[in-house]
Amino acid sequence: MWFRQLSFYRLSAENRTDPADLADALEKRPFQPCSGLDWFSEGWVPPAAHLPVPAHSVRGSTMIALRREDKVLPAAVIRDFLDARIAEIEDKEARKVGRKEKLALKEQITDDLLPRAFTRSSRLTAYLDNERGWLMVDTGTASRAEALISALREALPPFPAALPRTTLAPHAAMTDWVAAGEAPPGFELDAECELKDPTENGAVIRVSRMDLTSDEIRQHLASGKQVTRVGLIWQERIRFVLTDTLQLKRLQFLDVLQEEASQAGDDRETLFEATLLLMSEALGELVEQLVEALGGLSGEQAAAEPAPVPKSAEPAGKPAIAGDDTVPWD
Repeated sequence: MWFRQLSFYRLSAENRTDPADLADALEKRPFQPCSGLDWFSEGWVPPAAHLPVPAHSVRGSTMIALRREDKVLPAAVIRDFLDARIAEIEDKEARKVGRKEKLALKEQITDDLLPRAFTRSSRLTAYLDNERGWLMVDTGTASRAEALISALREALPPFPAALPRTTLAPHAAMTDWVAAGEAPPGFELDAECELKDPTENGAVIRVSRMDLTSDEIRQHLASGKQVTRVGLIWQERIRFVLTDTLQLKRLQFLDVLQEEASQAGDDRETLFEATLLLMSEALGELVEQLVEALGGLSGEQAAAEPAPVPKSAEPAGKPAIAGDDTVPWD
C-alpha cells in the first residue's frame, strides 16, 4: 500500500472535513459494476479488504479509495462487425450503404456489443492530511488525480482542493539546485534529471545514473537548458523524481521505513495501520519541506492556517506503533 507516485493538493481551511461526515458521504456513492450500455462506472470502496467503510481515519488523516471499471471494446472489433454488416446489406440488397446509414449501423453494433464487452478495473487511493491541509493522491497523472477530486466534489460539494502555488517556480528552483550542485536542506541530489531547452521545439536531454555535478550537466545549463525533472533523496528515507508540475514520480520508500513498518505489524490489520502511520507522516513532512524549499505557498494558500483536527478523527483505542507513542498516522 506504499504510494508509488504522488500528486498533492491544498485543502482550504474550511474544508478540513470531519472524517465521519466524509465516510457518510462516500458510503452514499459506492462502486457498482458496469451494466448494460455503460462505458464505465466508478464509486468508493474501502481502502483495504479488511475495512468495512470507504474512509479510514487514523490520527488526523483519512484514507479513501476510488474504484473505476471501464468496458474494453476496441475500435477494430466494432469496425470488423460493421464491415461484415455493410457487406451483408450490399450483397443482399444490391446497393451501396450511405454515410448516415453506416453511422446508425455503427451505433447499433456498439450497443449490441457493449453488454458483452470485457471490463478493466482500476483503483486509486488517496488520503486527506487534515492536520497539514493536504490531499495526497497516489498517482503522477494529473487527469487521474482530477477525476478523484471531481468524485469527491460530487460526494461532498464544493470540496475546494487546489494545486499548490509556490513562490518559486519548480523548474527555476530545480535548475538552481543542479547548477549549484546541491539540493536544499533535508534533500540530496540523486543521479537523474531532465533538461529542456525552453524555446519552441527545443531539445530535451534525459540523464540517468549520472553525477549531476558533472561538467556535461553544467554545459547543458550554460547553454540555457532548464531542469524540468530531478531525482532527489529526502533524509535517506524516500527517493523520488520531482517534476516541474510539482508531482513526485517513482516514489521509493527506503529500507529504514519499510523495516520500521514490518517490525510494528505482525498481521494484516496492524501492518496496514503501521504502514499508514509511517507513510503519511513521512510524506507530510516531505511535502512541507519541499514547499518550504520552493519559497513557501503564495497568495491565499499562504494565508490559510491549518485547522484543528476534528475530534472524531481521533477514535478511542486507535492502534499505535509498538515502542512509540508519538508517531502520527495513501
